[in-house]
Amino acid sequence: MGSTKIPREESMKPDRLNSEAPNAGRRDFLRKVAAGAVSLSYLPWLPTLLQSEEKRLPNIVFLLIDDLGWMDLSSYGSELYETPAIDRLANEGMRFTQAYCAHPRCVPSRYSIMSGKYPARGGVPGKSSTLPLDEITMAEALKAGGYKTFFAGKWHLGGKGHSPEEQGFDVNIAGGKAGAPKSYFAPYNEARQPWHRKKAPIEGLDDAPDGEYLTDRLTDETIRFLENNKQNPFFVMLSHYAVHDPLQAKEETINKYEDKLKTMPQPDSPEFIREGSGATKMRQDDPTYAGMIQSMDESVGRIMAALQELGLEENTLVALTSDNGGLSNKGNKDRILATSNQPLRAGKGWCYEGGIRVPLIAKWPGIIQPGVESARMVTGTDYFPTFLQAAGLPLQNAQHLDGVSFLNTLKGNKAPGRKPLFWHSPVGRPQNTGDSNCTVIRDGDYKLIDWYDEERVELYHIPTDLREENNLAAKMPEKADELLKKITDWRNETQAYIKSKPAQKL
Repeated sequence: MGSTKIPREESMKPDRLNSEAPNAGRRDFLRKVAAGAVSLSYLPWLPTLLQSEEKRLPNIVFLLIDDLGWMDLSSYGSELYETPAIDRLANEGMRFTQAYCAHPRCVPSRYSIMSGKYPARGGVPGKSSTLPLDEITMAEALKAGGYKTFFAGKWHLGGKGHSPEEQGFDVNIAGGKAGAPKSYFAPYNEARQPWHRKKAPIEGLDDAPDGEYLTDRLTDETIRFLENNKQNPFFVMLSHYAVHDPLQAKEETINKYEDKLKTMPQPDSPEFIREGSGATKMRQDDPTYAGMIQSMDESVGRIMAALQELGLEENTLVALTSDNGGLSNKGNKDRILATSNQPLRAGKGWCYEGGIRVPLIAKWPGIIQPGVESARMVTGTDYFPTFLQAAGLPLQNAQHLDGVSFLNTLKGNKAPGRKPLFWHSPVGRPQNTGDSNCTVIRDGDYKLIDWYDEERVELYHIPTDLREENNLAAKMPEKADELLKKITDWRNETQAYIKSKPAQKL
């Protein structure tokens, strides 16, 4: 089972978390009541106060899927993968078409989500791979505002001493250093393939019966928390290890998609195209990966059903997204690729659209109109301020300084113009995913990629060139120079890590 630990002393975080909360005195008073420090017999008006407090605080359920590509849901256009539960979520809520992660790899992307900062500010990747304890996380801010906080699944921001318990979560199930399981079938720490033996172990699930499926177990634990905490406002973060490799699915789902593939027309596109030092997969044709997506979708369906059965659905904001694009590129290694992000270019590890554009769906009955589509640009730093505003809590601008709340968009209001988005990838992995070091800006409709090691740039007009095939840098040098200056200024402001080139031998 997972563990529930007492968080480190509040003195290790700035006092402003509590002092700046609205009606802080009332919340402190309510906590004293809950602890039995104040007699209820003298407070006949307390039930009304408690009821109004509960109504004012919506529950928040954040579903983070690992390596889920922009085209990996049928509601986003996949013809192979079947995701009826997530499609229903989209029909009942808002589907974003221009949502992004803040980095095309797991650790830095998750750093941005939890901290509200671009990972470049923390030297992630390059200088660090952990979330520092002095960062005020999204969970800590919500907890200080009266929320019960729960985490299950992939953390990947540090092990002991940097785990979810030390970063604001009351309950942590299976979250630690591990970035992927050795096996999706219990026992989870016994690798089925030799190349997964070196992966960090998943802690706290040693009681799992043989053959239990990890996606199901994390869902069970989440539903158990919902059942035991339905009286409290809660922030739940279910961060699935799926659909990251190893590619392992239930036999019945693999058989289902093997049969489905036989009925689908043969694609006329090549299976792979050259990209960087490797190749990009151009087809969605892996039945095992399709089975993993189905199990993940069933998890979402079970969570939504539990919220409804517990009477929590109407007062709960649910958001579902991915930490980066789908794994569709291989470098020099002979590896199995999961999916294709077509028509987006490339995939995980790259700052082309296939690596950074991700699904985002949000549902909040009475607040979000059902069946709405939004083209607003959102990135990983934006969840922190959005969830705070949704909870009626004050923004922590000094913390989530790169985040912009999109609550107005969820409410159906017209949002102001978006400031530019940036990505910085200083630790390219040509061996694994074929990508190289770069910095990127998306400013309005234009996107510039600075391949600074190669001293060249690429400029794209995204609305008319989603595939990023028409480099406009030579045709629009003034625009390229304008955006390159913004990149340079941003790198200087964030002190972004750039690995020094080795000195040339004379």
